[in-house]
Amino acid sequence: MTVSADLQPYSERYFSPLECMPSDTVTLAQRQSLRYLLDSVRGSNAFYRRKLDGIDFEPDAGDLALLPFTTRAELQKDQEAHPPYGTNLTEPVEDYRRFHQTSGTHGRPMRWLDTPDSWQALTDCWCTIFTAAGVGASDRILFPFSFGPFLGFWVAFDGASRLGAMVIPAGGTSTLGRLQMIAENAVTVVCCTPTYALHMAEVAAGHGIDLAASTVKSLIVAGEPGGNIPEVRAKIEKAWGARLFDHHGMTEVGPVSFECHEKPGGLHINEEHYLAEVIDPSTLQAVPDGTPGELVLTTLLRKASPLIRYRTGDQVILTRGKCACGRYYARLEGGILGRVDDMFTVRGNNVFPSAVEAILRRFDEVAEFRLTVFDRGPLAAVQLEVEPVSATIDARSLCEKVSRTIHDELHFKAGVTPVEVGSLPRFEMKAKRFVRK
Repeated sequence: MTVSADLQPYSERYFSPLECMPSDTVTLAQRQSLRYLLDSVRGSNAFYRRKLDGIDFEPDAGDLALLPFTTRAELQKDQEAHPPYGTNLTEPVEDYRRFHQTSGTHGRPMRWLDTPDSWQALTDCWCTIFTAAGVGASDRILFPFSFGPFLGFWVAFDGASRLGAMVIPAGGTSTLGRLQMIAENAVTVVCCTPTYALHMAEVAAGHGIDLAASTVKSLIVAGEPGGNIPEVRAKIEKAWGARLFDHHGMTEVGPVSFECHEKPGGLHINEEHYLAEVIDPSTLQAVPDGTPGELVLTTLLRKASPLIRYRTGDQVILTRGKCACGRYYARLEGGILGRVDDMFTVRGNNVFPSAVEAILRRFDEVAEFRLTVFDRGPLAAVQLEVEPVSATIDARSLCEKVSRTIHDELHFKAGVTPVEVGSLPRFEMKAKRFVRK
């Protein structure tokens, strides 16, 4: 296959020349894009015209803190007041061609529209993700999920097609059917959630399919923090015999980050498209690089439905400097560490669900789990349901080992109980293992 005539990656390693430019060049390009973005929204975007009214800000060198944050709550309120799409539209509504909506995991779903230009900016982001992972026109990419209204892998599908790869939709069929499609079509890349990668491996093992001997060389995962949890990564890579590449994004911001081939264990922000900040969610002040905080994003090139200083709710540690891959793009060490609003406190210890998952994935005897937190102030109670891989496992002993490890490493006591084999749900897209009551 050949790459589309309108698209030629800068090189085998970089999709855009800005990826290998020094930091000051990247910053200059970002500030120029920010100027164009602000000019656009002040002229024709009613939502941001109201928010920015009376604010004197110099895009080339101004302090970003002069610009107001944007929150999910105010976007939802705007869409309720101006149904169905709200007022965060820079173009006339008839110029928009793509409709998507958020998954609703963290509240009421938001509708999101894109023009052809803004959609191309999003597919450019996915072309960067693919190129950084060594994926190109010679690959065959399987998308094993049912396409829904969320942005998800829709834009990845179009980006892969633009690169010239063969794209294989695998919705509307069983997991076993998708595994057969991998074999029949000599698939080389699979795009899915970490949870579903593990589930496919579970089904393959149950049917005597040796995934590690398949043609799959790479998995690109998103939708959950699991891709950069070392224990989850190791389990997936062992089962598939393939390299895992993490990525994160959101319907309202698009495909934000990518993992380079040379330095796993972190995510680069695609700084040509996104201006990233990290703040303390309590004080709303910027934190120094290398300090945990909440990721704040400005979408520089998705001008038709933009976000300026959007509080994502994602907990990250951002660092800067030249990476082994040659990029100066900001890097999120360990990927997305968790959701700020998912963190729970048990006897003075702050815990993210991903920390519990990291422990559980060390136990090969565990097939699935569900974590329930009962909020009672400082005396929050934690209940963990554990499903063994088979009925031959000593479930009581397994739960005792899990409970002891959680106590030793996370310093709280969880009520760990076994459940019947096959009783917990399996997920194609975002897993819902964390319940808060």
